[in-house]
Amino acid sequence: MSLLTPFIFFFFFLSFFNASIPSPVSISVTPNVLQRSGDSIIIQWSGIASPSKLDWLGIYSPPNSSDDTFIGYTFLSSSPNWRSGSGSISLPLVDLRSNYSFRIFSWLESEVDLHRLDHDHNPLPGTAHLLAESERVGFGPGRGPEQIHLAFTDNEDEMRVMFLTENGRERQYVRYGERENRLCHTTITRVGRYEREDMCESPANESIGWRDPGWIHDGVMSNLKKGARYYYQVGSDSGGWSATHSFMSRNGDSDETVAFLFGDMGTATPYSTFLRTQEESIATMKWILRDVNALGDKPAFVSHIGDISYARGYAWLWDQFFTQIEPVASKVAYHVCIGNHEYNWPSQPWRPQWSERIYGTDGGGECGVPYSLKFIMPGNSSEPTGTQAPATRNLYYSFNMGAVHFVYMSTETNFLPGSNQYNFIKHDLESVDRKKTPFVVVQGHRPMYTTSNEGRDAPLRERMLEHLEPLFVKNKVTLALWGHVHRYERFCPVNNFSCGSMGLNGKNWEAFPVHVVIGMAGQDWQPIWEPRSNHPNDPIFPQPKHSLYRGGEFGYTRLVATKEKLTLSYVGNHDGEVHDTVEIRASGEILSGYGAAGVDGALVQSTFSLYVKGASVLVLGGFVGYVLGFVSRARKETARRNRWTPVKTDDT
Repeated sequence: MSLLTPFIFFFFFLSFFNASIPSPVSISVTPNVLQRSGDSIIIQWSGIASPSKLDWLGIYSPPNSSDDTFIGYTFLSSSPNWRSGSGSISLPLVDLRSNYSFRIFSWLESEVDLHRLDHDHNPLPGTAHLLAESERVGFGPGRGPEQIHLAFTDNEDEMRVMFLTENGRERQYVRYGERENRLCHTTITRVGRYEREDMCESPANESIGWRDPGWIHDGVMSNLKKGARYYYQVGSDSGGWSATHSFMSRNGDSDETVAFLFGDMGTATPYSTFLRTQEESIATMKWILRDVNALGDKPAFVSHIGDISYARGYAWLWDQFFTQIEPVASKVAYHVCIGNHEYNWPSQPWRPQWSERIYGTDGGGECGVPYSLKFIMPGNSSEPTGTQAPATRNLYYSFNMGAVHFVYMSTETNFLPGSNQYNFIKHDLESVDRKKTPFVVVQGHRPMYTTSNEGRDAPLRERMLEHLEPLFVKNKVTLALWGHVHRYERFCPVNNFSCGSMGLNGKNWEAFPVHVVIGMAGQDWQPIWEPRSNHPNDPIFPQPKHSLYRGGEFGYTRLVATKEKLTLSYVGNHDGEVHDTVEIRASGEILSGYGAAGVDGALVQSTFSLYVKGASVLVLGGFVGYVLGFVSRARKETARRNRWTPVKTDDT
């Protein structure tokens, strides 16, 4: 036998042994440094020996998070070539002020844990078999602040701007002026933040939900000219400056008012997570941005009346929300009032016995803290939390905009006679100068009127009707706008469930408030309408006389007013067109208001909506491009086919 024979046998054995061991799974991410929130990465993998539909990609931030505290996940089967053991996924990332990493897991059907479920009662993926982990991915330095949003202050010649940074030690500034290339005014910002210990319950105060919220900056641009366009940037020389944005200042001498109003919008994510997210929120923002851009040099603002981000204790969803609204909120003031999903927790200070089934755990343990610090609204309303958490703010306030006086209230804190809020509402409504602002619009989260089959809030509605409706009627409130129910519904001018005459066709009229439910901006759970009392199980839901229009389509409302007339239009998300309109004179007389058709059957169409149509083609492309960089609808649709089937629950 040759002396080489043992060596040949040895090398043959090594080759055979190596061939019998599966190649390790590899994962790569490009690029590994991003420039701003919403930029996308491509995640590629190969080497999965026995690919399964349940193999999944976990998204982690910070990278040292435990396997079961991901921020989101997506199944590898969303990649067209997944059966080969290789594939790729494109994913937009929001800056969470910490690096990301990605992990691939194998998950077997026998390991599905029916006791570990997501918000829709679908099993959360298992983490027993880690196949690969990526390198870290982060955001580059000098990119400037993010999550920019505007708000009015108590002074008409001011505009507040808020934004987020990673580092609170560096001073941040706002520079602004009337010329884009000459921002000659500068103001320093205040800075604040909240901590994990400020959260009241799980998941907000546990590792599964808590993430570093960053530093919240607040600056006020002052001495603004009336109805002028101002350009601004936020940031610093050391940390970087934002892009240049612009807005139109308020004009107290103007007779015209434009606002975009809705509730219950939430945010969308390009992955599955512990909670259901709101994909329709993308379309709502798209159409509102179209409308804002079509306005040209007219001031406007957005009103989001509760259930803001639907974060519910999962902190990164606030980051998703503010990144998503920035294209709009950096151009016009973005105003809010508190909803159950920002606030409610079992030990909240005001929880009378009749409300025990109403005020539960909807806030996910946030107890109003992120809402109170991430927004600063006019006024100084606040209520103590009864814990070490900072007081809850932005509860009730008011301001004038053109011909309309807007009032915001909280349905989550005490509004009964004797409370600070009741006293504010009463005094505010009694003090309105109707010569200056002939229209009054009140907004809150939970509705005083609804014909949805939602009985849990009945005790609260009874007390609103008893104590607040008399104030509204006595002080001739024009509109009362509500969210919480994820549908659109418009009522007749109503008092105690009785319609006043609308003055149509020469009849006499009564100036009762028109109540409208506008909680259809994004949250996808839809309640059925109230069934017939003697046929509770039949799918026939007669429309009561006081309910004039009911719609189930997502969308928002557009308010346009002069001193003579106010028009509220319901815009649907599927086509961006008006589906319902009501027109009200300053006297309270209803000019029209029977769905999309007017009194004579002709389509009600304002000059503003015609202007919007002309501008749509020009502006939609820009927003769609932004959204496609943030969340790809095509990817979402593909991924959805590989997710668990959603189970709808009673989640208002």
